[in-house]
Amino acid sequence: MAAKRGTARLPREVYEAELARLQIELVKLQEWVRHEGARLVVVFEGRDAAGKGSAIKRFTEHLNPRVVRIAALPRPTDREATQWYFQRYVAQLPAAGEIVLFDRSWYNRAGVERVLGFCTPEQYQRFLRHCPIFERLLVEDGLLLRKYWFSVSRDEQERRFRARIEDPLRRWKLSTVDLESVPRWDDYSRAKDDMFVHTDTPESPWYVVDGDEKRRGRLNMIAHLLASVPYREIPPPAVALPPRSRGSGYARTDRRLLREVPDHAATLGKQHSAFVPGGRDFGL
Repeated sequence: MAAKRGTARLPREVYEAELARLQIELVKLQEWVRHEGARLVVVFEGRDAAGKGSAIKRFTEHLNPRVVRIAALPRPTDREATQWYFQRYVAQLPAAGEIVLFDRSWYNRAGVERVLGFCTPEQYQRFLRHCPIFERLLVEDGLLLRKYWFSVSRDEQERRFRARIEDPLRRWKLSTVDLESVPRWDDYSRAKDDMFVHTDTPESPWYVVDGDEKRRGRLNMIAHLLASVPYREIPPPAVALPPRSRGSGYARTDRRLLREVPDHAATLGKQHSAFVPGGRDFGL
């Protein structure tokens, strides 16, 4: 069950301990997907600054990028704009033994494209009709599809936007489209409600993640996903480290002949050892 708004922030030690436990389970899930030849798609949608990106980062932190892939597509090219709408997303779907995380997805049409007028009313209505059919075809073909909507309150979204403006490490995350979501809050709310009416189906339901408290949101989302997939632990193969060779007379190249990078670290004073830019938490 999602955490209620206003719930106290999880203590760091509690959060980190549970995150580590869940990440171990994600490794087991990954190995099960690879062993069984399963195909898993996880859709991350929601309000701007609701915590989708940080949830994806924690999700993939210890996983194999050859098995788990993030699909974060840019705006369509002129050629892609003339294709069947779902075509470029189909190209990103997993093959057997793969997991794909969609950082935004085909639901762009029901959100930003509708609100900002990037699609016609006819294209939008066609999407609402086709999307449930498209997802039903995926599920009937055996693909595991999970859809998560990250929610955030208006005040918390504004606070995070202001923090991004002031933070040189996160300023790049704030686009003109993100800023446009501030005066159009109600428009995005109506778009989300309409989208849920048409696409929250028994075959492919939406699950809402309360993102006001990021730590809780990440743990809740990952725990729910793990509980929804019937994975099991695949025993790893036995691994033995081979003995070191006795040597064959090889002599290492004289370091004076190599172009080593300068020792920048040696120039740092002890006062830098505990430095954290701005004293920020960075969402840990």
